[in-house]
Amino acid sequence: MDIPLFSEYGVNYLVRWGHLLFGIVWIGLLYYFNFVQTEYFKEADADHRSGAIQKLVPRALWWFRWGAAFTFLTGLYLLYRLHGAMTYDITVGATLGTLMAFNVWFIIWPNQKIVIASATQVAGGGEALPEAAAAAPKAGLASRTNTLFSIPMLFFMGSSAHLPSGMVTDEMAASTVSLVAVFAIILLLQVNAIRGKQGPMTSVVGVIHCGLGLTAVLYGCMHLL
Repeated sequence: MDIPLFSEYGVNYLVRWGHLLFGIVWIGLLYYFNFVQTEYFKEADADHRSGAIQKLVPRALWWFRWGAAFTFLTGLYLLYRLHGAMTYDITVGATLGTLMAFNVWFIIWPNQKIVIASATQVAGGGEALPEAAAAAPKAGLASRTNTLFSIPMLFFMGSSAHLPSGMVTDEMAASTVSLVAVFAIILLLQVNAIRGKQGPMTSVVGVIHCGLGLTAVLYGCMHLL
């Protein structure tokens, strides 16, 4: 059966393809920041770190934040196309993805702009911006939280099609207790992203283990409560 590319079905596929493409850009850079760049900055001398913050980081952040934005927008369209066919899995995955996009635009990017401006000012012979000392940890915590969220987010986006837990409106798949537990855990972690600490997420190994653990906890709540 030949389906025209610009039919309704074809357009839906193009948006889904775009969602995957933008998501790869976004999550790929998220992992670069957390697994590569952050670890490099811990070991780099001040001059190299300053140069990277002024010239490398802004370029990477441009692709990062717009990848997040277009992943979110194409995801909204796909959720709209689902109408009432919302599985429990896609609801959890979409919630995590939405919070991640929020963190990019309203925590990570604003604070990184301060860090970049401060490094640029120091390189020009000026003084560091006083707010930069607090901005870097805020951006780092939100970025670590996004890495934490990304692991279950990707799991549940995939399981929605290949290992579904049922419809979110189906009491057999999503009891009230289950819904409250899952979204309370996510909300508490998001609050920590704004006002808390990295804790065990400080190291690369720690955040990966926490992400895998969170996936198991959320899956357990969804299926056992």
